[in-house]
Amino acid sequence: MAIIHHTTVKPTKLELLTDWLPTRPWYRGGPDAPVLTKSGGFRLEDPAGEVGIEFMVATDTSTPEPTAYLVPLTYRGAPLEEAEHALVGTMDHGVLGRRWAYDGCHDPVLVGELLSLLQGRTHAHAQSVDGALDLEVVRSYTGAPLTLDGLTPEPSDDHEGTRLPAPHGTILHIHRVLGPVPGNPPQRPEGAIGHVARGWQDPQGTPLTAVFVTLRTA
Repeated sequence: MAIIHHTTVKPTKLELLTDWLPTRPWYRGGPDAPVLTKSGGFRLEDPAGEVGIEFMVATDTSTPEPTAYLVPLTYRGAPLEEAEHALVGTMDHGVLGRRWAYDGCHDPVLVGELLSLLQGRTHAHAQSVDGALDLEVVRSYTGAPLTLDGLTPEPSDDHEGTRLPAPHGTILHIHRVLGPVPGNPPQRPEGAIGHVARGWQDPQGTPLTAVFVTLRTA
């Protein structure tokens, strides 16, 4: 079980994202730096206990209409080989020391555990409570078993989000810009063979729900 350390982190995750988000093609903000708040998300467990895995919702309130972004992140105690292009930044952790934070879509540990979550073979965990499951996360999948099996897919970004090749000719769509959807829990989107959804809060504290990830055939 991953241990959540309540300690100092410098720079903070949101400070790292303030510089990184505007470099993404799916960023919707203006010319000024985003003003970010942490609005929700969940964690997954690395079976080896080495990599921190977090799906963070960060809301930018710098524009008249706030925008909520989904940012999958991994935290490592050493650089991930051949992943310099995916580095969000480094942080000094009060307990763990230097940590390397990556765009998790480029990290095979996160991708493998996301496939396990879709299939119900692992469970989402609360962002800030040791050992607690996140019962608000909804998932579904219909199809053959999915494993990476040595596959190292390279994600691609465009103005709509991130697409990641997955086994059996499927495509993982990471919904980077979140929009509220009806239903509690929300149903699997039409044409998808799998999905992950969860709630978050807008800047006024209003609970909203969005589809975070969909799995579709290519």
